[in-house]
Amino acid sequence: MDFGRVWTAMVTPFNTEGKLDLEATAELVDHLISTGTEALVVAGTTGESPTLSLSEKEELFRFVLEHTKKRVPVVLGTGSNDTATSVETSILAEKLGADGVMAVVPYYNRPSQLGMHAHFTEIAQAISLPVMLYNVPHRTSAHMLPETVISLSKESNITALKEASGDLEHFAAVIDQTDDSFFVYSGDDSMTLPSLSIGAAGVVSVASHVIGNQMQDLIAAFFAGEVERASQIHRALLPKMKALFIAPNPVCVKHMLKEIGVDVGPTRLPLIGISAEEEALLKSIFA
Repeated sequence: MDFGRVWTAMVTPFNTEGKLDLEATAELVDHLISTGTEALVVAGTTGESPTLSLSEKEELFRFVLEHTKKRVPVVLGTGSNDTATSVETSILAEKLGADGVMAVVPYYNRPSQLGMHAHFTEIAQAISLPVMLYNVPHRTSAHMLPETVISLSKESNITALKEASGDLEHFAAVIDQTDDSFFVYSGDDSMTLPSLSIGAAGVVSVASHVIGNQMQDLIAAFFAGEVERASQIHRALLPKMKALFIAPNPVCVKHMLKEIGVDVGPTRLPLIGISAEEEALLKSIFA
């Protein structure tokens, strides 16, 4: 799963009736590829995956894969809080020709570490595609510990982790105790540079929807050994990264995409649009 340094956790475009907007999806994919995105993650958290039916996911998966035409790898979000559904969706992703799948720690159920291990093992053993684990405890109310990730990395096709706990000790333990063929990516834009400094491979980004080229500049500077320049870029981008989360994700990033001429429509309920105060703050920061 060495698919580059800047992946984008892509929003899902909807029309005003709340249905998939494939025309806007094509425009969005082209925009992302032209502004620094090296891999697409479809139907993850930012893609409002819990609101998508399996038939909608299949339609979206199929369209993105066909439209992308192998220009960048496409990783499909197949995880849910139900193991059987996650396996079914992962098998579908493989049939459609995905480059990999991303599976989130089961939310709401709050499984034990052994339960998480069994869940991800079932997914991995059902397919031959590479699997990215996704740890995001503030959304799932379940934190996958480093020992569980390290054990799961022994499965031949569990090859990456999107880590969104913000815990650098967690990053360090996983990076230190897994093979070089296992890649750890930051799941938080604001943790990009700190995570790179201890060995992360890159970022699965939300901010790259609107500052993708700048994210590339930041990471390129770091890997070129220009650490001071990388830190300057990171500090300059940090207010924008933070501003995109003043309302529940992906409310702000969808708003900012429209502001730059890439209209991906509204979010689905229970998410609503930004307030006047939030809009004013975004305008001031992205002016």
